[in-house]
Amino acid sequence: MSFRFGLQSMARDVVGVCDDARDAEVAGFDVFQVADHVGAGVSPLISLAAAAAVTERITLGTLVLNNDLRHPVVLAQELATLDRLSDGRVEVGVGAGHSFTEYAAAGLQFDPPAVRKQRLADSVEIIRSLLDGSRTTFRGRHYTVEDATILNPKQGHVPILVGVNGKAPLAHAARHADIVAPTMLGRTLADGQTHEARWETARLDETVEWIRGAATSAGRRVSLHALVQAVVVTSDRKSVAEDIARRYGIALSDVLATPFLCLGTHREISDHLLKCRQRWGIEYYTVRAIDEFAPVITDLRGV
Repeated sequence: MSFRFGLQSMARDVVGVCDDARDAEVAGFDVFQVADHVGAGVSPLISLAAAAAVTERITLGTLVLNNDLRHPVVLAQELATLDRLSDGRVEVGVGAGHSFTEYAAAGLQFDPPAVRKQRLADSVEIIRSLLDGSRTTFRGRHYTVEDATILNPKQGHVPILVGVNGKAPLAHAARHADIVAPTMLGRTLADGQTHEARWETARLDETVEWIRGAATSAGRRVSLHALVQAVVVTSDRKSVAEDIARRYGIALSDVLATPFLCLGTHREISDHLLKCRQRWGIEYYTVRAIDEFAPVITDLRGV
């Protein structure tokens, strides 16, 4: 079970996205990813098309698309086109949407979490079927699709990552996705972007056990993904962790153990990720820092 490492670009224009994509490929990242937000940022699929033109090997992913911004049939067509354009390098990341301020800006109804997650589940099944080359008819709670087909992607199987929380959504992801990304974040705060952190290790123990159980019951194996919220290279790991613990009201032991933070020297971060993989089986990590994290990739490559 080898590590995979993704870089999520924070660039605000396409030139910056392309620069980040090239740098990520040179640094040894496996996946280059962009987010999906309403506002002054770049379009995720168009910017990944530009990144495809300036890279050769790195996988191109979305982390994550807001399901409510696109109909799944239309999205599947765009993803298949991007996969062909990139010579089979696409990884689809999709989530239920969370930023109520962005929904308001776009004039979209912001449904309760349970409804958005149910709609995501329907969408994942439709996208999976279409990307697998099936002529698709689907009648779900939120979408009705009749005899839909799309362009065949380059890959025989385009991987799907689902980022979500909650028992039912996670179980559905374990049955239908290739990669499950429990966000371990709570309610969206007043700015519409930041969240409460739920990084208690006991909570993650239960979550991973639940995902594994759902996958096993379906006769499947899924990869687990963690989006690292901060990479802090420091010789005083404990001091940085204490500051985070105070800021978020989380136990110091949980801050030091969570896979959603990478703190310490490069060697300490490498050891931390090895411990996380051993405890939770998480093998796929995305960060937002190239230079700070590149030595960790070198250290853990092939381990």
